[in-house]
Amino acid sequence: MPPGFSRVDHIHIYVTDLTAAEKWYGDNLGFTRLPALAQWASGGGPLTLANGSVHLALFDSKTPQDTTVAFGVNCADFLCWQQHLKNCGIHFSRVDHRLAWSIYFADPDGNPFEITSYDYAELAAKLAAAT
Repeated sequence: MPPGFSRVDHIHIYVTDLTAAEKWYGDNLGFTRLPALAQWASGGGPLTLANGSVHLALFDSKTPQDTTVAFGVNCADFLCWQQHLKNCGIHFSRVDHRLAWSIYFADPDGNPFEITSYDYAELAAKLAAAT
């Protein structure tokens, strides 16, 4: 049986103008910049907006992209998901985002998914000990 999820963490949204998109999502849907993740927005990373527990990760893109659903988990569940995906023969990649760890994979139709944990330091230590 697979481990559980604690929440949908964020949804990737690809926009042609980050400034205009931030204003639109703020004015029309009540989203505001999430200060704790603002440093990602410099250098091509996402601009993370929040409305309550719903997060949007806005990416600057001139071409249409697939939308990724990201599920949030704690450190223990991240490790369980990693093992579960291996056991199921599902190819995935693990990425260190320096503020969070993510596992990326796709369904059989190529729809992208992500599992994210913000238990960064705890997870980094456990991953390092496992290698």
